[in-house]
Amino acid sequence: MDGSGIAPWHVDQFKIMPDAHDAVKAVVDAGYLAIVVTNQPEITTGELDPAELNRMHDLLRQRVPVHAIYYCPHHKSDGCECHKPKPGLLEQAQREWDIDFTKSFMIGDRWRDIGAGNAVGCTGVLVERPYSGDCTGPCAPAHRVRTLGEAVAWVLQARSGSQ
Repeated sequence: MDGSGIAPWHVDQFKIMPDAHDAVKAVVDAGYLAIVVTNQPEITTGELDPAELNRMHDLLRQRVPVHAIYYCPHHKSDGCECHKPKPGLLEQAQREWDIDFTKSFMIGDRWRDIGAGNAVGCTGVLVERPYSGDCTGPCAPAHRVRTLGEAVAWVLQARSGSQ
Protein backbone atom coordinates (compact mmCIF):
# COMPACT_ATOMS: atom_id res chain seq x y z
CA MET A 1 0.00 0.00 0.00
CA ASP A 2 2.69 2.47 0.99
CA GLY A 3 5.74 0.77 -0.53
CA SER A 4 6.13 -1.53 2.46
CA GLY A 5 5.09 -4.62 0.54
CA ILE A 6 1.70 -4.93 2.22
CA ALA A 7 -1.05 -5.77 -0.24
CA PRO A 8 -3.98 -3.36 -0.62
CA TRP A 9 -7.37 -4.51 0.64
CA HIS A 10 -9.46 -1.87 -1.15
CA VAL A 11 -9.33 -0.49 -4.66
CA ASP A 12 -8.71 3.03 -3.30
CA GLN A 13 -5.42 1.72 -1.81
CA PHE A 14 -4.38 0.03 -5.07
CA LYS A 15 -1.54 1.85 -6.81
CA ILE A 16 -0.14 1.02 -10.22
CA MET A 17 3.55 1.76 -10.62
CA PRO A 18 4.09 4.91 -12.72
CA ASP A 19 6.18 3.10 -15.35
CA ALA A 20 3.94 0.01 -15.53
CA HIS A 21 2.00 0.90 -18.68
CA ASP A 22 5.03 1.83 -20.76
CA ALA A 23 7.13 -1.06 -19.46
CA VAL A 24 4.47 -3.70 -20.07
CA LYS A 25 3.58 -2.22 -23.45
CA ALA A 26 7.25 -2.52 -24.46
CA VAL A 27 7.36 -6.25 -23.71
CA VAL A 28 3.99 -6.82 -25.38
CA ASP A 29 5.18 -4.89 -28.45
CA ALA A 30 8.27 -7.13 -28.47
CA GLY A 31 6.03 -10.18 -28.76
CA TYR A 32 5.87 -11.33 -25.15
CA LEU A 33 2.77 -12.23 -23.21
CA ALA A 34 2.29 -10.10 -20.10
CA ILE A 35 0.81 -12.34 -17.44
CA VAL A 36 0.40 -11.43 -13.79
CA VAL A 37 0.61 -14.12 -11.08
CA THR A 38 -0.07 -13.07 -7.52
CA ASN A 39 -0.58 -14.55 -4.07
CA GLN A 40 -3.67 -13.16 -2.34
CA PRO A 41 -3.89 -15.05 0.99
CA GLU A 42 -5.90 -12.19 2.45
CA ILE A 43 -8.91 -13.74 0.72
CA THR A 44 -8.59 -16.85 2.91
CA THR A 45 -8.05 -14.79 6.05
CA GLY A 46 -11.09 -12.64 5.25
CA GLU A 47 -9.14 -9.39 5.00
CA LEU A 48 -9.76 -9.07 1.25
CA ASP A 49 -13.11 -9.47 -0.46
CA PRO A 50 -12.72 -11.32 -3.82
CA ALA A 51 -15.00 -8.72 -5.44
CA GLU A 52 -12.60 -5.98 -4.31
CA LEU A 53 -9.67 -7.91 -5.77
CA ASN A 54 -11.59 -8.20 -9.04
CA ARG A 55 -12.07 -4.41 -9.05
CA MET A 56 -8.31 -3.96 -8.60
CA HIS A 57 -7.61 -6.39 -11.42
CA ASP A 58 -10.15 -4.62 -13.65
CA LEU A 59 -8.36 -1.32 -12.96
CA LEU A 60 -5.01 -2.92 -13.80
CA ARG A 61 -6.39 -4.29 -17.08
CA GLN A 62 -7.74 -0.83 -17.97
CA ARG A 63 -4.39 0.88 -17.43
CA VAL A 64 -1.79 -1.76 -18.31
CA PRO A 65 -1.87 -4.08 -21.34
CA VAL A 66 -1.76 -7.40 -19.50
CA HIS A 67 -3.00 -10.57 -21.19
CA ALA A 68 -4.11 -12.41 -18.06
CA ILE A 69 -4.10 -12.32 -14.27
CA TYR A 70 -3.91 -15.43 -12.11
CA TYR A 71 -4.12 -15.39 -8.34
CA CYS A 72 -3.82 -17.82 -5.47
CA PRO A 73 -6.38 -17.13 -2.72
CA HIS A 74 -4.82 -19.63 -0.31
CA HIS A 75 -2.67 -19.10 2.75
CA LYS A 76 0.85 -20.53 2.49
CA SER A 77 -0.01 -23.02 5.24
CA ASP A 78 -2.75 -24.53 3.04
CA GLY A 79 -0.12 -26.40 1.03
CA CYS A 80 -1.70 -25.70 -2.35
CA GLU A 81 0.33 -25.88 -5.56
CA CYS A 82 -0.58 -22.36 -6.68
CA HIS A 83 0.90 -20.33 -3.81
CA LYS A 84 4.24 -18.96 -5.00
CA PRO A 85 7.03 -20.05 -4.81
CA LYS A 86 5.24 -23.19 -5.97
CA PRO A 87 4.70 -22.94 -9.72
CA GLY A 88 1.00 -23.83 -10.01
CA LEU A 89 -0.13 -20.44 -11.31
CA LEU A 90 2.61 -20.43 -13.92
CA GLU A 91 1.74 -23.97 -14.97
CA GLN A 92 -1.92 -22.95 -15.36
CA ALA A 93 -0.87 -20.01 -17.53
CA GLN A 94 1.36 -22.34 -19.57
CA ARG A 95 -1.56 -24.67 -20.28
CA GLU A 96 -3.85 -21.82 -21.28
CA TRP A 97 -1.35 -19.74 -23.27
CA ASP A 98 1.11 -22.38 -24.62
CA ILE A 99 4.10 -20.71 -22.95
CA ASP A 100 7.68 -21.84 -23.52
CA PHE A 101 9.28 -21.16 -20.14
CA THR A 102 12.80 -21.50 -21.54
CA LYS A 103 12.10 -18.32 -23.53
CA SER A 104 10.25 -16.58 -20.71
CA PHE A 105 11.12 -14.13 -17.97
CA MET A 106 9.68 -13.82 -14.49
CA ILE A 107 9.86 -10.25 -13.23
CA GLY A 108 8.98 -9.89 -9.57
CA ASP A 109 9.73 -8.00 -6.38
CA ARG A 110 9.81 -10.92 -3.94
CA TRP A 111 11.81 -14.10 -3.48
CA ARG A 112 8.58 -16.07 -4.00
CA ASP A 113 8.17 -14.64 -7.51
CA ILE A 114 11.67 -15.54 -8.56
CA GLY A 115 11.41 -18.98 -6.92
CA ALA A 116 8.24 -19.78 -8.87
CA GLY A 117 9.82 -18.66 -12.13
CA ASN A 118 13.00 -20.59 -11.47
CA ALA A 119 10.97 -23.72 -10.69
CA VAL A 120 9.64 -23.81 -14.25
CA GLY A 121 12.77 -22.61 -16.05
CA CYS A 122 12.03 -18.91 -16.53
CA THR A 123 14.83 -16.38 -16.28
CA GLY A 124 14.20 -14.38 -13.10
CA VAL A 125 14.57 -10.62 -12.84
CA LEU A 126 14.20 -9.16 -9.35
CA VAL A 127 12.94 -5.61 -8.88
CA GLU A 128 14.65 -5.07 -5.52
CA ARG A 129 12.55 -3.72 -2.69
CA PRO A 130 13.15 -3.61 1.07
CA TYR A 131 10.64 -6.46 1.40
CA SER A 132 12.04 -8.68 -1.39
CA GLY A 133 13.35 -11.25 1.09
CA ASP A 134 16.14 -13.79 0.70
CA CYS A 135 16.66 -14.09 -3.04
CA THR A 136 19.40 -16.70 -2.93
CA GLY A 137 19.67 -20.40 -3.70
CA PRO A 138 16.62 -21.65 -5.63
CA CYS A 139 15.19 -18.11 -5.48
CA ALA A 140 18.23 -16.34 -6.92
CA PRO A 141 17.45 -14.12 -9.92
CA ALA A 142 19.51 -13.94 -13.08
CA HIS A 143 19.49 -10.16 -12.74
CA ARG A 144 18.57 -7.49 -10.18
CA VAL A 145 17.20 -4.02 -10.95
CA ARG A 146 15.63 -1.04 -9.18
CA THR A 147 12.56 -0.47 -11.37
CA LEU A 148 10.16 -2.29 -13.64
CA GLY A 149 11.44 -0.18 -16.53
CA GLU A 150 15.00 -1.38 -15.87
CA ALA A 151 13.75 -4.97 -15.73
CA VAL A 152 12.05 -4.65 -19.10
CA ALA A 153 15.11 -3.00 -20.64
CA TRP A 154 17.24 -5.92 -19.41
CA VAL A 155 14.76 -8.48 -20.77
CA LEU A 156 14.71 -6.82 -24.18
CA GLN A 157 18.52 -6.69 -24.23
CA ALA A 158 18.74 -10.33 -23.13
CA ARG A 159 16.33 -11.30 -25.90
CA SER A 160 18.50 -9.60 -28.49
CA GLY A 161 21.61 -11.25 -27.03
CA SER A 162 23.29 -7.98 -26.09
CA GLN A 163 23.09 -8.16 -22.31
